Amino acid sequence: MSTSRFGPQIGAWLGLLLALLCAPPSTAATNEHPEQRLISLAPHLTEILFAVGAGADIVGAVSYSDYPPAARQIPRVGSYHKLNHEAILALRPTLVLGWDSGNGTDRLDHLRSLGLPVFSHEPRTLEDVGASLARIGALVGREKQGQTQARRFAERLAALRTRYRGRKPLRLYYQLWHAPQMSVSDRHLIADLIRLCGGVNIFAAAPGLTPKVSIELIIRRDPQVIITTGMAAARPEWLARWQRWPNLSAVRHGQLYAIHPDLLHRHSPRILDGAEQLCRHLEQARGALAK
Repeated sequence: MSTSRFGPQIGAWLGLLLALLCAPPSTAATNEHPEQRLISLAPHLTEILFAVGAGADIVGAVSYSDYPPAARQIPRVGSYHKLNHEAILALRPTLVLGWDSGNGTDRLDHLRSLGLPVFSHEPRTLEDVGASLARIGALVGREKQGQTQARRFAERLAALRTRYRGRKPLRLYYQLWHAPQMSVSDRHLIADLIRLCGGVNIFAAAPGLTPKVSIELIIRRDPQVIITTGMAAARPEWLARWQRWPNLSAVRHGQLYAIHPDLLHRHSPRILDGAEQLCRHLEQARGALAK
């Protein structure tokens, strides 16, 4: 039997195979994760979406949405406090995720008035950050991944709370900004980080989330530790300026520390990386002050 007799059959089989390979996914596969067109209006929301497995569904994000690295390729729709409404509308989002204090409720309400579906939140505690993983995961069709990430976050947080419970309290000044001096009150999420590590926020009772404070008041309250963040990974020059006040306990004992702002200012799973650094710094301070 000559091989030429199988030529048409082989061609038919190759054609069928090619058709199967090029066919769109089955309905069952596409329904597992319904198509989403998500817009993130804060870098930490971008991180959360990637954490729950919805990174590929983000069609727009604000500036500084740079983690994980894949987020840098997402088209920009302005900054968290200056949104490009035309760009947002052109992307036809199925859901816009916003940040109450960062974006501002007026800006978010304006998006709602344009007919866009907007979800917004404002974490006040570390537990709120964990809960947001589960809630956002459910909103974007990634309920299982969201619950898994929330559980991991809760377990890691519980371990930190157990490890640093009962540590000797230390007066701490958290320097959010330097000109003017700005800190955080106990209403701010960062205050929960300070409490976690056994710190005592010297501006806990100040009004608002991020109160402006004076050098004179800082000197009067005499922090034992000063934590600053700056705007980048490098040790900010803000720390060197504290040498002008050598009588401050923190300066006298060399307890001046810097932490990358992305690890403390973003309400994403990475905030526990920042918490670990903060707790380690306070442990170093306890050792130095005990000598």
